[in-house]
Amino acid sequence: MKSAFEVCLQEIVDEVTSQKESLAQQRFDVDVNTYSPYVNSALRDWRENLISIFAQSIFTSLEDTYGELKSWGSESVNLLVNLELPLDIAVEEVRFYRNTIGEIIKNEAIKHEFSISEFYDIISRFDSVVDRAVHWLSLSYSETYAARITAAELTALELSIPIVRITERIGILPLVGDIDTKRSQELMEKALKHGTDLGLSHIIIDLSGVPIIDTMVANHLFKVIDALKLVGIESILTGIRPEIAQTMINLGIKISGISTFASLHNAVKYLQPNIE
Repeated sequence: MKSAFEVCLQEIVDEVTSQKESLAQQRFDVDVNTYSPYVNSALRDWRENLISIFAQSIFTSLEDTYGELKSWGSESVNLLVNLELPLDIAVEEVRFYRNTIGEIIKNEAIKHEFSISEFYDIISRFDSVVDRAVHWLSLSYSETYAARITAAELTALELSIPIVRITERIGILPLVGDIDTKRSQELMEKALKHGTDLGLSHIIIDLSGVPIIDTMVANHLFKVIDALKLVGIESILTGIRPEIAQTMINLGIKISGISTFASLHNAVKYLQPNIE
């Protein structure tokens, strides 16, 4: 038999769930001039699914909720990629529902006269679920992004040297092809400009598409990293393959004071405390 407190929690779940469609519509109204009708329509089910998970998390075990969020994160990223939307759009959606559902929880807590301790437990649990939603979105996005770099995209990536923002403060700089003097200069200029324009604190430089790293390439790379550091952006290296690492050791190339990871996944996981 449920306790009085559990009954109140179920009422909060029911209240949030009953407003699922109106909350999704509320976000639709905010974005009506931002996205095309097609994109907004495609996001409606996604929003309602997120609201349902957030609602059930109030009464469901965190372990079960985290499992649902993991699946939701993967599906969400596939939707974002198919709609050609950046990750920060999804993060903004999560924050929007943190505020709106948090307001519902607050009003219900007042109505049911919860103690400060009871309200704190509920809101802390809800915040943990929201943070985990951002966590899975970020990890899934980095993995999906890396997997979707196809041969047809390599030339465009080599020419454009793009920075892909995965959160408000973190970006990925994927490098593909040879890095010569001319290209390293372009790399430095674009990394500095885009990194500062986007207000990034960290840039993950992915080297998985660089075929050879010798002393000249390493020298160019370190200059870019030093330049980024001067403007307050920390660089992290990923994608150094075993054979490349062996070559670097044989050449005496040392990467001291720079964090390195085998994959984007591990780098993003390391940076989770910096994700806002």
